[in-house]
Amino acid sequence: MRWNWEQTDWPEFSYDSKALEAFERRFLQQSGEFLGVFRHVGPDDQNALRIELISEEAVKTSEIEGEILNRDSVQSSLRHQFGLGLESANIPAAERGIAHLMTDLYERFADPLNDATLFAWHAHLMGGNKSIKIIGAYRTHVEPMQVVSGPIHKPKIHFEAPPSNVISAEMRRFNTWFNDAAPTGKTPLPALTRAGLVHLYFVCVHPFEDGNGRIGRALAEKSLAQNLGHPSLIALAYTIERKRKDYYAALERNNKKMAVTDWLQYFAETIIEAQSTTIKRIDFYVAKAKFYERLRGQLNERQSKVIARIFKEGIDGFKGGLSAENYISITGTSRATATRDLQDLVEKQALTKIGDLRHTRYFLKFETLAKN
Repeated sequence: MRWNWEQTDWPEFSYDSKALEAFERRFLQQSGEFLGVFRHVGPDDQNALRIELISEEAVKTSEIEGEILNRDSVQSSLRHQFGLGLESANIPAAERGIAHLMTDLYERFADPLNDATLFAWHAHLMGGNKSIKIIGAYRTHVEPMQVVSGPIHKPKIHFEAPPSNVISAEMRRFNTWFNDAAPTGKTPLPALTRAGLVHLYFVCVHPFEDGNGRIGRALAEKSLAQNLGHPSLIALAYTIERKRKDYYAALERNNKKMAVTDWLQYFAETIIEAQSTTIKRIDFYVAKAKFYERLRGQLNERQSKVIARIFKEGIDGFKGGLSAENYISITGTSRATATRDLQDLVEKQALTKIGDLRHTRYFLKFETLAKN
């Protein structure tokens, strides 16, 4: 027996629940912290923040699979889906599709899982893909569904999924298990345990021709939201993408066995990190609003452009800080003007200056609420 689905106890995964207890407690604690930080966001800004967080997840879950999307197009489509404005013209199918999936995930997280939901998600994801034969339905091809890498003449097989002729039955069992494991189901599971099993179980079935990873991550987020009772807005894909090799390695370590404590610990750690990142990003958003309020009307056009560019980098900011060369490149101004502008920003306490001469770097100066 080579793969987990070939084993006699499939899909009865086994694990040490005590090894996950500390993670489950931390998750619930941070869920409270998330709500506390989110309360600092004014009602008018909450929609904008949701769009920002959801679009980041949409872009990153696609990036994990090697698909690079246009963030502005995704945000435009999300705003339209949430009824916050008209969609920009000529939005590509991939950007519109992922926006549809993420909107459905956010608005209907509490709904039971069924084939119709999964088919709709797949149709959204693959709507513009001309290479996929079956869109919005489970795969039917007779060839083995394999995850491979390396050259064509010597491929490395990382995983082979169940044959297509058993997928409908496998997914009926999966959907029933997912709903039974919900907080109101017949056999409820703790939040992180359930989300980890959901993701691993789904990607091992691998029911679609393509898009299984993205849908699997969406299912993990749906699972978390159901356990919390509200959309998690968690930076799961954002966190996975930053350590993509670890993610694929953890999946590969756990696709040949039914004892999956190792996977569940990895996935729990990833969710905790993702949750912390979300809290920091909300905190950053609040600090950004206060920063602009404090400096309203005090920045010239060049300074405003540079500050906006730094904020666009998010919580990580410019790697190594802003240099005078960065300032000149962004604004197209002279070195003398850049020096005056930067000094003025330091005096206004918009930036903090570190280092001297060519090693001088500048960082945004503002206070955040969350503890790092």
